[in-house]
Amino acid sequence: MKLAEFNTADPAVAAALLRPCIDVSRWVDALTTARPFASRAALLDFAASAANPLTPAEVDAALAHHPRIGDRPTAAGTEAAMSRSEQAGVDPADFAAADALAEGNRRYEAKFGRVFLIRAAGRTAPEILGALYERIENSPATEDAIVAQQLLEIAVLRLEGVISE
Repeated sequence: MKLAEFNTADPAVAAALLRPCIDVSRWVDALTTARPFASRAALLDFAASAANPLTPAEVDAALAHHPRIGDRPTAAGTEAAMSRSEQAGVDPADFAAADALAEGNRRYEAKFGRVFLIRAAGRTAPEILGALYERIENSPATEDAIVAQQLLEIAVLRLEGVISE
């Protein structure tokens, strides 16, 4: 959708466009309420800080929509398509990487009680694995802040893909 269309869209239409980026009502509401944006850059800048910091409940709700790194969603929806595109650097045919990701995911989930989340777009499997094993060593408080920031980075990246100048 072009920025001009987004700026003038019915609030429900604008919200429906934003939800696949991150399903956090406070973020979606902030962006729809702040319209019109003078430029795409202004929209993206605002989106990066809207609803920041995310609350623990918002993080949990948003994570419910994210597959494990290495598990490609098979659903047909917009969010699943975005996730598949973001994980393009993880080759499902690389069984060694898939096994290492699966083991890292198990360890991460055992420690933190949620899926490992990273902005995977533009990253290779070895880069993701390195970050996964590095972050397993974090304290829960440190990891909470990183996950919230990663969610916002993913949201902005996805927004870049749905709003054009």
